[in-house]
Amino acid sequence: MTQNNRLDDYRIEWRPNTKQIEDANITAFLSKHGLLNYDSLHAKSLKNPDWFYPAVLEELNVRWYEKYTNLANQDDGIAWTKWFEGAKTNVLHYTIEQHIENGKGSHPALIWEAENGETVELTYSELNDKVTAFAAGLKELGIDKGDRVGIYLPPIAEVQIAFFACAKIGAVVIPMFSGYAADAISTRLNDSGAKALITADGFSRRGKQIEVKHTADEAAHQSPTVKHVIVVEHTKQQINWNDSQDVWFHDLLKYDAQVPTEVLDVDDPLMIIYTSGTTGKPKGTVHTHAGFPIKSAIDMYFCFDVKQNDRIFWLTDFGWMMGPWLFLGAAVHGSTIVFYEGSPDYPTCNRLWNLIEKHRISIFGVAPTVIRSLMTSKDIEIREEAVSSLRILGSTGEAWSEKPWQWFLNEVGKGRCPIINYSGGTEVSGGIIGCYPTMPLKPCGFHGPIPGMEAKIVGPDGKEATNGVIGDMTLWKAFVGMTKSFWQDDERYVKTYWSQWENIWTHGDLVGRDKDGYWYILGRSDDTLKIAGKRIGPSEIEAALLSHDSVAEAAAIGVPHKIKGQVAVVFVTLKEEATIKELSLQAQAKLGKALKPQEIIPISGLPKTQSGKVARRLLRTKYLGEPLGDVSTLSNPAILDEVPSIQYN
Repeated sequence: MTQNNRLDDYRIEWRPNTKQIEDANITAFLSKHGLLNYDSLHAKSLKNPDWFYPAVLEELNVRWYEKYTNLANQDDGIAWTKWFEGAKTNVLHYTIEQHIENGKGSHPALIWEAENGETVELTYSELNDKVTAFAAGLKELGIDKGDRVGIYLPPIAEVQIAFFACAKIGAVVIPMFSGYAADAISTRLNDSGAKALITADGFSRRGKQIEVKHTADEAAHQSPTVKHVIVVEHTKQQINWNDSQDVWFHDLLKYDAQVPTEVLDVDDPLMIIYTSGTTGKPKGTVHTHAGFPIKSAIDMYFCFDVKQNDRIFWLTDFGWMMGPWLFLGAAVHGSTIVFYEGSPDYPTCNRLWNLIEKHRISIFGVAPTVIRSLMTSKDIEIREEAVSSLRILGSTGEAWSEKPWQWFLNEVGKGRCPIINYSGGTEVSGGIIGCYPTMPLKPCGFHGPIPGMEAKIVGPDGKEATNGVIGDMTLWKAFVGMTKSFWQDDERYVKTYWSQWENIWTHGDLVGRDKDGYWYILGRSDDTLKIAGKRIGPSEIEAALLSHDSVAEAAAIGVPHKIKGQVAVVFVTLKEEATIKELSLQAQAKLGKALKPQEIIPISGLPKTQSGKVARRLLRTKYLGEPLGDVSTLSNPAILDEVPSIQYN
């Protein structure tokens, strides 16, 4: 374990006002249950889950066909905890259908906007009608409870219809990123044994029509279990058609049969979300009807302060975890999602602020990568009135550096709105640590673990670390939303999360805590550098370079060194010309001479996954001259050609 006093450099930059505190969900919850503050809530949620979960389910108004007889059965061990044992449910039952029965059918469920400004709005009643019709169409194709259905669609309104229609009949959804190549799609279809694939003729991006049907056809051809390819006529471009397999999405919406919502066992799967690694077979995390939706709704309630009248936007694709998170969490709350098909900087760099103004978005979420990209635009203009509807800013997906965080707070949020920093993962259905709108904020930091999550920072010995010491993010209790397992691969599930220390979930994030108790994500544990015995996360080294005005992006990797064991090599993209010497001096001033990078390499861009995460491991692999393996999840694989290769013996 290594002391990390640099975390103490951050100072409080935002404080809530009295109204923000008084109006918050967490304040009402604390008052109702006689709790003093967040710390007492978190402690009681861990000590007495039999109180916490029923209490929060009451706030969320979650109903059951048959209520559970046992909150959590751990007879088979913590890794195999059975939540809400004995319950009968379906996510439709306690979301869309319940809101309609409660007289909220006319409330907007979805506002979708195309890149060209075209808008579609669906109320909860209208959404339910389309879901029921499409469910009948799926039944007509022979798709039933337990069948797997891949959804390979751009961010369009039909995604929500298809998702909930599958849930209604008990089919299992396989979300897939709309930018995947055929091999990445077929890998997921074959692993899950999918019976159908839902796709589109194409989509619009930066003013151009992109065809996706041919990619879906190629993937389906490689996937013998796929019997049907269901196609949304979105762009109306000419496509190849296979009469024996293809069917139009709109034809399935013509069915008017009253398909009943399937009554499911609480452990029946809702979806399998495959995590996108740069190497190895993707992991199919299995999520249930009472796991992922409830966890996402809990986090929205406490962290993002979601209320029914909120309009929630997250710049995401359904194929990434935040897509289902947005759909399901908002559906539990009965709020409105805003879904956007297009680029965040087209036709201008002010596209997102125009979206906020037009649809009166109140909760706005993006990845730090988006902010780092937009803040460098010369024509950026964020008018006060354009963002006046905002009250919460959200971020997830990667670690912040200070300058972009400050820009997001002051330029987008105008200093009014808290940044709810949120980190967890696909495997946990949401967050492990987060922020709260009632507490002061430090740049890049988190207030701590979310209620119900017993997160601890541990060193290599598995013992809890003190403030100022960096270590692994771990979870010491089971929690609602934890993946049921990996699809048909229990052994890999145990090996991935439960094998390092007995009965402790090892998440894979490197984290630290400052003297005031604020948490910080410092990178992935397997990206951790150990330079001359000093353990440091890549984000700290990157932040040192990003503090230089000429650096737009940075990615640090650790490479072998005969004397120090490891040294840092940093790849940077530059906004303006700068010498390697001055960048090196900047890093030394921030990190100290012992930890400064061995080498700084300018390149035109950083390799990123389709969800915007920097692929540090691929940078390292290419730099060390090792085989790259699968790069199908990269959005810009050609950038690796700029990375020099140095063969280490």
